[in-house]
Amino acid sequence: MSLYRYQIGRGPDLQLVHGWGMNAAVWEPLLPTLSEHFRVSVIELPGHGGSTAATAADLGEWARLALAAAPPRAWWLGWSLGGQVALQAALDQPRRVAGLMLVAATPRFVQADDWRCAMPVRTFQQFADALADDPSGTLMRFLSLQVTGDERARDTLKLLRAEVTRRPPASNAGLAQGLDLLLATDLRPRLQDLACPTHWLFGARDTLVPATLGDALNGLLPQATVDVIDGAGHAPFLSHADAALDVLLRRVGQA
Repeated sequence: MSLYRYQIGRGPDLQLVHGWGMNAAVWEPLLPTLSEHFRVSVIELPGHGGSTAATAADLGEWARLALAAAPPRAWWLGWSLGGQVALQAALDQPRRVAGLMLVAATPRFVQADDWRCAMPVRTFQQFADALADDPSGTLMRFLSLQVTGDERARDTLKLLRAEVTRRPPASNAGLAQGLDLLLATDLRPRLQDLACPTHWLFGARDTLVPATLGDALNGLLPQATVDVIDGAGHAPFLSHADAALDVLLRRVGQA
């Protein structure tokens, strides 16, 4: 199988990877600016948009499929689950990934005794349990969580809902596999193996991936840089597009 992809613009290669339940359309507000500076490659994750589902909820397989659709060497910009896929790709094929720009991403999405800067496991499990009975409703509730705390929550939620309907809906298999990955993935032990520059962007009001993760990264990945956008939730590149673009254009390509 292969993933849906398209390219736009000219310049150094930049690979975009969206988050759970979304699709390529979520990047549309950024593309006019990004395509002036980069040759942007947009993919859709397995089971999302125009991509068929993977054989299993295996982050290595998802990263392999993303790498197969990506340019030979590029910077990767990953949002949320897309950030985990980008991290896995950089770990598995370091020569293919020139650098990482990770937006509202985390090496571990759910809490543990030694990891409080994450979503409670019980809250996350409620979404997983509800998915089989009501996939559409579960996705809409997750979109609402993404804007919780955002100072522009209403407008951002409206934009997320509009973007998710512009492409084919994620399949039940794609949604289920994505949730399984978010629940099971823990890349913390491998962060020190990253061989490329790594930049992280958080929303100060994100309730899914708290900006306090930046403090935890100091111990796990001391060479990483962290930027935080005030007033933003889990989708800062939509709610605060100008501020996010300023960070992206400053950081992408920077060692």
